Amino acid sequence: MTGEDHAPTAPARLTLLLAVACGLAAANLYYVQPLAGPIAMALGLSPQAAGLSVTLTQLGYGLGLLLLVPLGDLIENRRLTLGLLGLAAMALLGAGLARQPLPFLAAALGIGLGTVAVQVLVPYAAHLAPEASRGRAVGNVMSGLMLGIMLARPVASFIADLASWHAMFLLAAAAMLVLIVVLARTLPARQPSLGLHYSGLLASMGHLLRDTPVLRRRALYHAALFAAFSVFWTTVPLLLAGPAFGLSQSGIALFSLAGAAGAVATPLAGRIADLGHSHRASALAMGMVALAFPLTHLAQPGSGWALGLLVLAAIVLDFGVAANLTLGQRAIFMLGANMRGRLNGLYMAAFFLGGSLGSAFGAWAYAHGGWTWTSGLGAALPVAALAYWTTEKRLGRFQQVTTNEACR
Repeated sequence: MTGEDHAPTAPARLTLLLAVACGLAAANLYYVQPLAGPIAMALGLSPQAAGLSVTLTQLGYGLGLLLLVPLGDLIENRRLTLGLLGLAAMALLGAGLARQPLPFLAAALGIGLGTVAVQVLVPYAAHLAPEASRGRAVGNVMSGLMLGIMLARPVASFIADLASWHAMFLLAAAAMLVLIVVLARTLPARQPSLGLHYSGLLASMGHLLRDTPVLRRRALYHAALFAAFSVFWTTVPLLLAGPAFGLSQSGIALFSLAGAAGAVATPLAGRIADLGHSHRASALAMGMVALAFPLTHLAQPGSGWALGLLVLAAIVLDFGVAANLTLGQRAIFMLGANMRGRLNGLYMAAFFLGGSLGSAFGAWAYAHGGWTWTSGLGAALPVAALAYWTTEKRLGRFQQVTTNEACR
């Protein structure tokens, strides 16, 4: 296969394999979050430094999005994917064997860097699909990714309860090794045809961001929605563990499973996008995220009805966020085969930054104003995205693509 945008339809089993691979790899980024406290205690980290493992994992992922994912436009994609998964496997093994803070923190950084293999596989799925069904292919693969993200936290909590946090990382390392063997035997090669050196590749990303209005708009949409997602999932465990609900860690882990229902949205959104309804579907997705937060105030805090509404809010919010992510990726992947790696890296980095800011401001809002302030902040973000959506002009494809020179 070449970097040209003319690919045979991917077999269903290959699409399923890519979805499973994305889910398993994306989960690596989230195992550490519910285990940060026990890890800090075991390694002798201070309470103030307990979040370093999460921060470094996210930092590694952010660096990988900007520095490694664009290589998908330059390096043979199967080889790049296997190399990144190999890095993730070694880092996970190092985390599982670590008994001192510095080796574990270095491993956390490596886990983030290697996990960006996911963002090489998603454009790869788009390359394998013809234009008419590209949204469906991306949506199907993204459903696996979303399931991996949402199941990672409860799985990590359950494994740590049954065995230890070391076991969670060792199991994840073994999963990556198995995945490497399977993908090496299954994935067809894809050699991009872009004639750039690495320095030129990175320099071109600035031009792409400047000259691609579709990328900027979709990135801002999803940065706002992913910030709202992070506001919710950063603070709702605090609400559930508080005096109103008093849930245990196992109860909070079970609550987290509700969000996995949002993975259903990605294949649906892909099909809707293929039918040409991305514009209205985006507004619907933003509206769902905005609606999720007011839902949590419709019953007396601490009651069974309130807990049920929180579960419903989690499903509605995750559905909207997952749908908008797929709609955005489908839109940017339609801009050309030879720049999908760079476009995806920029898109993901932008909304990843939004998620980081959402976590920080969400924690601040909860500390100062409880769930009232937090839910107000969470609802304001998708409302702002909707306000920006009203300025969108429904341009034709040739009007949208203003990046021809930057993409060469």
